[in-house]
Amino acid sequence: MRKNSMKNTRINGEVQRVLAEIIRGDIKDPRVSSLTSVVAVEVAPDLKTCKAWISVYGEEDVQKDTLEGLKSAEGYIRKELARRVNLRNTPEIRFIVDQSIAYGVRMSKLIDEVNNGQQ
Repeated sequence: MRKNSMKNTRINGEVQRVLAEIIRGDIKDPRVSSLTSVVAVEVAPDLKTCKAWISVYGEEDVQKDTLEGLKSAEGYIRKELARRVNLRNTPEIRFIVDQSIAYGVRMSKLIDEVNNGQQ
């Protein structure tokens, strides 16, 4: 696997910041939860594709609804991204629900249960 160059790292950060602004302030779809955050973004070196990991606070049905809302608004999001970030190509965005925060909370609870059981 190739390491990210400094340029690619800066592009990832800028795209992540702008995507978070667009999702937080511009999307009016009621399916998109207001407790949605962009955890990470990985833009391909050729700037054609982009993977955006999002975290949604809430139950699984809220996460599914948010993902559907973001997929339906993908054209608008891509247009806004092109307007706000000056890139040669505007990447095609693929949203992925990030489960790492929920996994971490679950593991923390399990560790607490084990520690409380030993005392």
